Amino acid sequence: MASSIALRSSAILISHSSNIPSYIPSHLRSFRLWSPRYGVSHIKTLTLNLLCSCSSTPLTSTPASPSEEESGERALQAAVEALDIRVGRIQKVWRHPEADSLYVEEVDMGEPEPRTICSGLVNYIQQDHLQDKNVVVLANLKPRNMRGIKSNGMLMAASDVAHENVELLMPPEGSVPGERIWFGSDAEANSQPDAASPNQVQKKKIWETVQPHLKTTDNCVAVFKDRPMRTSAGLVTCSSLKNANIS
Repeated sequence: MASSIALRSSAILISHSSNIPSYIPSHLRSFRLWSPRYGVSHIKTLTLNLLCSCSSTPLTSTPASPSEEESGERALQAAVEALDIRVGRIQKVWRHPEADSLYVEEVDMGEPEPRTICSGLVNYIQQDHLQDKNVVVLANLKPRNMRGIKSNGMLMAASDVAHENVELLMPPEGSVPGERIWFGSDAEANSQPDAASPNQVQKKKIWETVQPHLKTTDNCVAVFKDRPMRTSAGLVTCSSLKNANIS
């Protein structure tokens, strides 16, 4: 028999009075308590208001109604569509002068000027393997100051559970810098809503909402839930990490 009891100070239940007069309402009960405030010898009978009815039947949570589940799915879909994920091409890369684990990249995003992005990839990818490489960039994050260099975006990568192996996501051959990446079918290419602003992404924690649902498949294809990440040229993949996290 389980019950929820509100007490002002901690106490241990010693016994429950079984001889309760019938005129006392069922929601009131008398208990004998040991209170550490007064010592072991102080036994006091209190009348307490039980906050829930007693039952031998285990309590179970009420499952979400279909409409609630559908609403959650729609919100999650809206969140991933609010991300501005684009094809980029690394034009120049060098070691960060003030941070041993960081590279600094200049990335062509199809914009008038290349973006400067800092990435913690020194321990995972050789510098010359980044030069002239096509990459996937999360482009609508707020710029961050990383040891004196402002980073304006994030290179997206797959990693194993232990985060010992990391591989950049790779747009397919023929992808054009600046092209927006989406999740779904070819037919959905032109139905993507406008991306959220960096302030909205931060305030609404959009990236934090979406990221746990980004994985790679057994074929190393990047997906959001079961929806593949793609450009107009095909599917986005990584080199070899299967069922990996994406961040």
